[in-house]
Amino acid sequence: MSFLKSFSYAFKGIASALKQRNMKIIFVCAVLTIVVAVPLQVKSTDWCILLICIGAVISLEMMNCAIEGIVDLVHPQQGEKAGRIKDIAAGAVLIFSILSFIIGVITLGKYFLSFLYNITNNQ
Repeated sequence: MSFLKSFSYAFKGIASALKQRNMKIIFVCAVLTIVVAVPLQVKSTDWCILLICIGAVISLEMMNCAIEGIVDLVHPQQGEKAGRIKDIAAGAVLIFSILSFIIGVITLGKYFLSFLYNITNNQ
């Protein structure tokens, strides 16, 4: 398999994941985070933190989609074990999403407070 062909499969997987409802929500949150961070002139270290969180949540959601697909393929009837596996995978995404939100608030909060301080002192 050629190097470029393997990339085409990866991009096909990303496109497939973006069709999922939860991935659309995550993508919107990622874009909003970036849109908020740009005018706040976030420093490079904080950009790295934000981008790691965004990338990890997106990657975890893609893994969750893959796990759900495998479970549905192997066990088409909704059984207790199949449901538990899907719930655990979804729970992993939820935990990291909550932690990423908290990290985002902490990281962007200092810039936002500084922005508000500058507005109130310049009046």
